[in-house]
Amino acid sequence: MGGRTRVLRNPIAFVSGLVFGCFVILTLTTMLRLPDPTTRATTHHSNNHNKLLIGKFGEMMMEMLPEDLAFTVFLPSEKAFKRDLRLDPSDSFMGEKMNDTYAVVSRVLGFSAVPRSIVSETVAFGKEMSYDSISGFVLHISKDEDGRLVVNGVRSERVDLRRKGSVIHVMDGVLMDAEFRQSVQYDGEED
Repeated sequence: MGGRTRVLRNPIAFVSGLVFGCFVILTLTTMLRLPDPTTRATTHHSNNHNKLLIGKFGEMMMEMLPEDLAFTVFLPSEKAFKRDLRLDPSDSFMGEKMNDTYAVVSRVLGFSAVPRSIVSETVAFGKEMSYDSISGFVLHISKDEDGRLVVNGVRSERVDLRRKGSVIHVMDGVLMDAEFRQSVQYDGEED
Protein backbone atom coordinates (compact mmCIF):
# COMPACT_ATOMS: atom_id res chain seq x y z
CA MET A 1 0.00 0.00 0.00
CA GLY A 2 2.86 2.34 0.78
CA GLY A 3 4.41 1.79 -2.70
CA ARG A 4 1.13 2.59 -4.39
CA THR A 5 0.72 5.99 -2.69
CA ARG A 6 4.35 6.81 -3.50
CA VAL A 7 3.65 6.21 -7.23
CA LEU A 8 0.54 8.39 -7.13
CA ARG A 9 2.47 11.23 -5.42
CA ASN A 10 5.38 11.05 -7.88
CA PRO A 11 4.13 12.61 -11.16
CA ILE A 12 6.90 11.05 -13.29
CA ALA A 13 6.10 7.55 -12.03
CA PHE A 14 2.38 8.15 -12.54
CA VAL A 15 2.76 9.39 -16.13
CA SER A 16 5.19 6.56 -16.93
CA GLY A 17 2.72 4.00 -15.62
CA LEU A 18 -0.10 5.60 -17.59
CA VAL A 19 1.95 5.61 -20.82
CA PHE A 20 2.96 1.98 -20.24
CA GLY A 21 -0.68 0.98 -19.68
CA CYS A 22 -1.76 2.73 -22.90
CA PHE A 23 1.09 1.03 -24.78
CA VAL A 24 -0.02 -2.41 -23.54
CA ILE A 25 -3.66 -1.74 -24.52
CA LEU A 26 -2.63 -0.47 -27.96
CA THR A 27 -0.35 -3.47 -28.55
CA LEU A 28 -3.04 -5.96 -27.54
CA THR A 29 -5.62 -4.20 -29.70
CA THR A 30 -3.43 -4.33 -32.81
CA MET A 31 -2.44 -7.95 -32.18
CA LEU A 32 -6.07 -9.03 -31.75
CA ARG A 33 -7.31 -7.03 -34.71
CA LEU A 34 -10.69 -8.36 -35.81
CA PRO A 35 -11.97 -8.35 -39.41
CA ASP A 36 -13.39 -5.02 -40.53
CA PRO A 37 -17.21 -5.20 -40.33
CA THR A 38 -17.59 -2.45 -42.97
CA THR A 39 -16.77 -4.88 -45.79
CA ARG A 40 -19.77 -7.08 -45.05
CA ALA A 41 -22.37 -7.34 -47.76
CA THR A 42 -25.77 -8.94 -47.61
CA THR A 43 -27.92 -9.86 -50.56
CA HIS A 44 -31.41 -11.17 -50.98
CA HIS A 45 -30.18 -13.92 -53.27
CA SER A 46 -27.47 -15.40 -51.08
CA ASN A 47 -25.97 -15.07 -47.65
CA ASN A 48 -22.52 -14.57 -49.10
CA HIS A 49 -20.59 -11.99 -47.10
CA ASN A 50 -17.87 -11.32 -49.65
CA LYS A 51 -16.06 -8.06 -50.07
CA LEU A 52 -18.27 -5.28 -51.40
CA LEU A 53 -18.26 -4.91 -55.18
CA ILE A 54 -20.15 -1.84 -56.35
CA GLY A 55 -18.59 -1.33 -59.78
CA LYS A 56 -16.73 1.58 -61.33
CA PHE A 57 -19.67 3.98 -61.26
CA GLY A 58 -20.41 3.09 -57.65
CA GLU A 59 -16.79 3.67 -56.70
CA MET A 60 -16.92 7.00 -58.53
CA MET A 61 -20.05 8.02 -56.61
CA MET A 62 -18.63 7.01 -53.25
CA GLU A 63 -15.43 8.98 -53.91
CA MET A 64 -17.57 12.12 -54.29
CA LEU A 65 -18.90 11.84 -50.72
CA PRO A 66 -16.99 13.14 -47.69
CA GLU A 67 -15.57 10.33 -45.57
CA ASP A 68 -16.37 11.92 -42.22
CA LEU A 69 -20.17 12.18 -42.68
CA ALA A 70 -22.78 9.43 -42.66
CA PHE A 71 -24.85 9.00 -45.82
CA THR A 72 -27.22 6.44 -47.20
CA VAL A 73 -26.75 5.91 -50.94
CA PHE A 74 -29.32 4.12 -53.07
CA LEU A 75 -26.72 3.16 -55.64
CA PRO A 76 -27.76 1.97 -59.09
CA SER A 77 -26.28 -1.37 -60.06
CA GLU A 78 -23.85 -1.54 -62.99
CA LYS A 79 -26.67 -3.13 -64.99
CA ALA A 80 -28.96 -0.18 -64.15
CA PHE A 81 -26.30 2.36 -65.17
CA LYS A 82 -26.00 0.61 -68.52
CA ARG A 83 -29.73 0.03 -69.08
CA ASP A 84 -31.13 3.34 -67.81
CA LEU A 85 -28.32 5.82 -68.50
CA ARG A 86 -26.44 4.10 -71.35
CA LEU A 87 -23.20 4.27 -69.34
CA ASP A 88 -20.83 1.39 -69.95
CA PRO A 89 -17.72 1.02 -67.78
CA SER A 90 -15.71 -0.13 -70.79
CA ASP A 91 -16.03 3.18 -72.66
CA SER A 92 -17.54 5.83 -70.32
CA PHE A 93 -14.16 6.62 -68.76
CA MET A 94 -12.38 7.25 -72.06
CA GLY A 95 -11.27 10.68 -73.32
CA GLU A 96 -14.03 13.20 -73.87
CA LYS A 97 -16.71 10.92 -72.41
CA MET A 98 -15.13 11.18 -68.95
CA ASN A 99 -16.50 14.69 -68.32
CA ASP A 100 -20.00 13.67 -69.40
CA THR A 101 -19.81 10.53 -67.27
CA TYR A 102 -18.71 12.54 -64.23
CA ALA A 103 -21.57 15.02 -64.73
CA VAL A 104 -24.20 12.27 -65.03
CA VAL A 105 -22.85 10.24 -62.09
CA SER A 106 -22.65 13.32 -59.83
CA ARG A 107 -26.24 14.23 -60.73
CA VAL A 108 -27.39 10.67 -59.95
CA LEU A 109 -25.58 10.92 -56.60
CA GLY A 110 -27.60 14.02 -55.78
CA PHE A 111 -30.83 12.08 -56.31
CA SER A 112 -29.60 8.93 -54.56
CA ALA A 113 -27.86 10.09 -51.36
CA VAL A 114 -29.54 10.93 -48.06
CA PRO A 115 -27.44 12.66 -45.37
CA ARG A 116 -28.17 10.06 -42.67
CA SER A 117 -27.78 6.33 -42.08
CA ILE A 118 -30.82 4.27 -43.06
CA VAL A 119 -30.40 0.52 -42.66
CA SER A 120 -33.01 -1.90 -43.95
CA GLU A 121 -33.95 -2.99 -40.41
CA THR A 122 -35.32 0.50 -39.67
CA VAL A 123 -37.82 0.30 -42.54
CA ALA A 124 -40.96 -1.47 -41.36
CA PHE A 125 -42.98 -3.61 -43.75
CA GLY A 126 -46.09 -1.77 -44.91
CA LYS A 127 -44.85 1.64 -43.75
CA GLU A 128 -43.39 4.33 -45.97
CA MET A 129 -40.62 6.67 -44.90
CA SER A 130 -39.82 9.85 -46.81
CA TYR A 131 -36.45 11.61 -46.86
CA ASP A 132 -35.01 14.41 -48.96
CA SER A 133 -31.90 13.50 -50.94
CA ILE A 134 -28.99 15.93 -51.01
CA SER A 135 -30.46 17.51 -54.16
CA GLY A 136 -33.87 17.95 -52.53
CA PHE A 137 -35.47 15.06 -54.46
CA VAL A 138 -37.95 13.28 -52.16
CA LEU A 139 -37.28 9.57 -51.70
CA HIS A 140 -40.19 7.37 -50.56
CA ILE A 141 -38.75 4.25 -48.94
CA SER A 142 -40.71 1.12 -48.09
CA LYS A 143 -40.20 -2.63 -47.83
CA ASP A 144 -41.99 -5.12 -50.11
CA GLU A 145 -43.31 -8.59 -49.30
CA ASP A 146 -39.91 -10.13 -50.17
CA GLY A 147 -38.17 -7.90 -47.63
CA ARG A 148 -36.50 -5.80 -50.31
CA LEU A 149 -36.31 -2.04 -50.03
CA VAL A 150 -38.35 -0.14 -52.59
CA VAL A 151 -37.44 3.49 -53.25
CA ASN A 152 -39.72 5.46 -55.58
CA GLY A 153 -40.71 2.20 -57.25
CA VAL A 154 -37.14 0.88 -57.67
CA ARG A 155 -36.35 -2.41 -55.85
CA SER A 156 -33.09 -3.21 -54.10
CA GLU A 157 -30.67 -5.94 -55.18
CA ARG A 158 -28.44 -5.74 -52.09
CA VAL A 159 -28.90 -3.87 -48.85
CA ASP A 160 -26.86 -2.62 -45.90
CA LEU A 161 -23.45 -2.55 -47.52
CA ARG A 162 -20.98 -0.34 -45.67
CA ARG A 163 -18.30 1.91 -47.09
CA LYS A 164 -16.55 4.92 -45.55
CA GLY A 165 -19.13 5.26 -42.77
CA SER A 166 -21.98 5.26 -45.27
CA VAL A 167 -24.73 2.71 -45.88
CA ILE A 168 -25.18 1.55 -49.48
CA HIS A 169 -28.24 -0.13 -50.96
CA VAL A 170 -27.66 -1.40 -54.52
CA MET A 171 -30.78 -0.75 -56.59
CA ASP A 172 -32.12 -2.28 -59.80
CA GLY A 173 -32.69 1.14 -61.33
CA VAL A 174 -31.68 4.77 -61.19
CA LEU A 175 -33.42 7.27 -58.92
CA MET A 176 -33.95 10.55 -60.78
CA ASP A 177 -36.53 13.24 -61.30
CA ALA A 178 -38.63 13.52 -64.48
CA GLU A 179 -36.58 16.41 -65.88
CA PHE A 180 -33.29 14.52 -65.61
CA ARG A 181 -34.91 11.32 -66.92
CA GLN A 182 -36.05 13.23 -70.00
CA SER A 183 -32.58 14.72 -70.52
CA VAL A 184 -30.89 11.29 -70.55
CA GLN A 185 -33.42 9.55 -72.77
CA TYR A 186 -32.33 8.90 -76.32
CA ASP A 187 -34.22 9.31 -79.59
CA GLY A 188 -36.59 6.46 -80.22
CA GLU A 189 -36.95 5.60 -76.52
CA GLU A 190 -40.34 5.49 -74.95
CA ASP A 191 -41.07 6.47 -71.40
